[in-house]
Amino acid sequence: MKVLKFGNISISTADKLKAVVDIIVESKKSLVVVSAPDETEKDLKDISDYLYKKNQEGAIEVINKLEQDYFALADALFPDADYKTKATDTIKIHLANIRSLSSDLFTLFEERIVRAQGATLTTHLLHLLIEQQGLPVVTLSAIDFMRIDKNSEPDITYIREKLNALLGDYPETEIFITQGYICRNAYGEIDNLRRGGSSYSAAIIGAAIHAEEIQIWTETDGIYNNDPRYVDKVKPIGQLNFDEAAELAYFEAQNALHPTCILPAKVANIPVKLLNTLQPKASGTLISNTTLRNQVKAVAAKEGITAIQIKSGRMLLAHGFLRRLFEVFEEFETPIDMLATSEIGVSLTIDNTKHLEEIVNDLKKYGTVAVDTDMAIVSVIGDADWQSPGLVSSILNALKHVPIRMLSYGGSNFNFSFLVRQSDLKNALHLLNIQIFENN
Repeated sequence: MKVLKFGNISISTADKLKAVVDIIVESKKSLVVVSAPDETEKDLKDISDYLYKKNQEGAIEVINKLEQDYFALADALFPDADYKTKATDTIKIHLANIRSLSSDLFTLFEERIVRAQGATLTTHLLHLLIEQQGLPVVTLSAIDFMRIDKNSEPDITYIREKLNALLGDYPETEIFITQGYICRNAYGEIDNLRRGGSSYSAAIIGAAIHAEEIQIWTETDGIYNNDPRYVDKVKPIGQLNFDEAAELAYFEAQNALHPTCILPAKVANIPVKLLNTLQPKASGTLISNTTLRNQVKAVAAKEGITAIQIKSGRMLLAHGFLRRLFEVFEEFETPIDMLATSEIGVSLTIDNTKHLEEIVNDLKKYGTVAVDTDMAIVSVIGDADWQSPGLVSSILNALKHVPIRMLSYGGSNFNFSFLVRQSDLKNALHLLNIQIFENN
């Protein structure tokens, strides 16, 4: 069985929902994870905000608008009168649940119930669409098997046992649907996974049922090999290992998944595939534990970087010097991105300058401090093992006319990073694209 997750944009219109059904039917044996369209999420948030402010009139107005939107969606989805009636009845039930919360004390507990209605309603409409085609389908409520513990972490043992038991009740069924992100907490209350969204749900579910594959469906072709904001000739990456994908996530590469989001899949050795609902036949990007040796996969960039240099011939070799420097950044809750050291100095970068002035003032206790702003990190992602002959020289040769402020290599086998002026970023990405992807 495969796990298929569809993002908010992929289910935002009647036509898109119909396309999703076609993909599900083509995939056959699958467990489908969906949330709610972005517009629905926004409306549910607005309803909650009004109810927190005890503005029941404002909340009811948004509820009525949401109901009319879903009635219009049902008209577009269900030509059959019986199924249209089933859909409108389902919509009325979910909206009635929200209205029932508008007259009492409204707390975080009630808000989570309101916010959960969007995903639940989506799964029921999707269920009716598949059933309308004459196919057997079962909707599993996420709150019947998805649970977090007292530390807000997924209760993996509980999830695995409950979910497999539910699936075992329907041995002849090949299509299942459930909600992403929502769950129960350790006290039995409706809650959410706190991070990762529906993709995190899909990874947890995939690991729990030992899925053949986890598919994340969006409206992009996968993860690109360069930054499309600066480089015209970009293309989807065919294959990444989980560590390469994690490196790209730091740079917020398009469609890259946060490493904690797909960690359950990595641990369970289940491949994750990023696919495009607009081009369902495209190969997309496959993420797995397999490493393709001596291959560069992508070039990524992050702007808004500040470099800080601390020079101290007196203290650098003293015991505990680096610890003292790091404690300054820890005190102001500011992560360090890149780090380079020499016998007389330390250079590092940050992307959060909220406490820059205080950090610099504290660092002056330990040496002379210089700050460079408007910098950018460029990273080459792939099998960057130091034993790969010619890799470093080819990268540096491509950038021989670009001033490089810092280098970071060896901290990971999958990342070679350097710091350039932001004004040189576009040229650096273009030159690397030619050297790595166009000349090979």
